[in-house]
Amino acid sequence: MRLSYHELCAILDCPEQEGMGDRYATGVSYDSREVRSGDLFVCIKGEKSDGHDFAADALKKNAAILLAERPLPDVSAPTLIVKNSIEALGKIAHAWRKRTSAKVIGITGTCGKTTLKEMLGQSLSSFGKTAMSRKNHNNQLGLAWGMLNTDGDEDYWVFELGISHPGDMEELASVLLPDIGLILNVGPGHTEGLGDMGVAWHKTRLLLHLAEGGKGVLSADYPELLWKALGTHVQPLYFFSGKQGVPNVNSTATDSFQDTAFAVYKGEAPDGLGIFSVYIEGLYHEVRAPLNGEYAAENVVAAVLLMRLLDLPMEGIQSALPRATLPPQRCSRRLLGSFTLIDDTYNANPLSMERMLKAAKSQAGEAPFYCVLGEMRELGKDASSLHRDIGTLLAKIGPSAVFWKGGEGDAVLDGFKAGGGQAPFVFISDPGEFMNEVRSLAATSQMDPVRGGTILFKGSRANALEKFVDAFSSMIEGEGHVL
Repeated sequence: MRLSYHELCAILDCPEQEGMGDRYATGVSYDSREVRSGDLFVCIKGEKSDGHDFAADALKKNAAILLAERPLPDVSAPTLIVKNSIEALGKIAHAWRKRTSAKVIGITGTCGKTTLKEMLGQSLSSFGKTAMSRKNHNNQLGLAWGMLNTDGDEDYWVFELGISHPGDMEELASVLLPDIGLILNVGPGHTEGLGDMGVAWHKTRLLLHLAEGGKGVLSADYPELLWKALGTHVQPLYFFSGKQGVPNVNSTATDSFQDTAFAVYKGEAPDGLGIFSVYIEGLYHEVRAPLNGEYAAENVVAAVLLMRLLDLPMEGIQSALPRATLPPQRCSRRLLGSFTLIDDTYNANPLSMERMLKAAKSQAGEAPFYCVLGEMRELGKDASSLHRDIGTLLAKIGPSAVFWKGGEGDAVLDGFKAGGGQAPFVFISDPGEFMNEVRSLAATSQMDPVRGGTILFKGSRANALEKFVDAFSSMIEGEGHVL
């Protein structure tokens, strides 16, 4: 961004300090360790530290302007005093968004939105200058920070919107005002904080905050999402996915499915890319992408549809998508001795857990399949029943062994046993215990280190299962022998 102190005061309706000149802010930071010259430094009071205490440190690194919730008598710099720093930052981001000529895309969903954002953003960079959310900075602070660290002259903006409490979507979408707002999917996630209205209702608030002339896009695979979208009186475009290429919805839920698009997963190419048949605008196209599994058809058709809505040529889309790379800890797959290790440890909810288990089992084929899983957080009163459902699914899939970290393990085991699961089910608390349990299974031939197999790691962030990935990796020597 590039906004002057005078402009910022006008945006926030703050009185200007005398004798401070008219400095410009060319970026935003809220961590004094990461301040760059010319930044607007945002003082935020957190649970463990208070950014106001680090304002002087930020100025030593040439921060240009300060945004604070109280006067800072010990520093001399242009300062904007507001009631709430994060809300004020959102107002600035909203004003900056109105100045850009970029096509702005907002993506939300229960799972897969970061993967879609990365695939789409990287693909769009083949067609023009593109800015997108960094990592998964998708809340009120992260969205505004990402928007304000753009140059403003981009061709495309791609930002994800993550919600966990009532009102979150209204706040986020009203700041971003997307030209295209896409809802990828809905399922149980952050249900503890979102309350009784339901995830789908909160997600569809995105459709109420599009830019003038903006388009809403959503998956027709989720009946509840369709019904909640109808309540907004916004007529969106639809896409869907599945083996049969038909929407998983009663056709009476909407007037028509014209302008729909769908994709079907066809298998894995020799280079590891997924092959998809995408139907759009009355034609079928073969599209390759860095995702595999039936669930991935949802992400691929969404990316293709978004790019076609931007009037990009199909040939260019087919060329750009295969070059995208997935972010770390999201469906990352690598060979490790005789094992195929799938790292999807960034986060988990019931929808993403179900999809990843099915996809990993499919990729394992007839080879042994091992699961290292962790508790799914923020599910509220439904936590136990949703975990029990995962146990039932595990029994149906038939893994060679299950390792469980965190709470709700008894519920998972109950569902596993009730579903007829016979494989070892092992509770683990730390990487060291996990390593010992793997050695025990190897010693009894229940986990053959020579034959190997596929091993999936997945759980909510609080489980820190990436440490278990590192532990397992350290145990493999040569052709998959366990140390």
